[in-house]
Amino acid sequence: MIKHTVTFKLKYSKGSEEEGVFLKAATQLKTIPGIKNFECLHQISAKSHFEYALSMNFDSMETYNTYSEHPEHTAFVRKYWAAYVEDFLELDYELM
Repeated sequence: MIKHTVTFKLKYSKGSEEEGVFLKAATQLKTIPGIKNFECLHQISAKSHFEYALSMNFDSMETYNTYSEHPEHTAFVRKYWAAYVEDFLELDYELM
């Protein structure tokens, strides 16, 4: 199993219209086939400047790669991620 998590900070302030647009678009990623346990998370710790996270699981590296190349995912990255995200950290883990 692959655990894919990306933590990020938006260019826009909390409560802004842009924040809402981005988060609504991000949650639509869960409809892409192969995703399991999709979560959209809000940071509560002051120890990190990243405000949000998206987390999801995939059964295999093949399923993860299919997601990465899926037209809905690549369109989201082009339209929203590049324009709305200020900073991010991507973590991809495999269960031991």
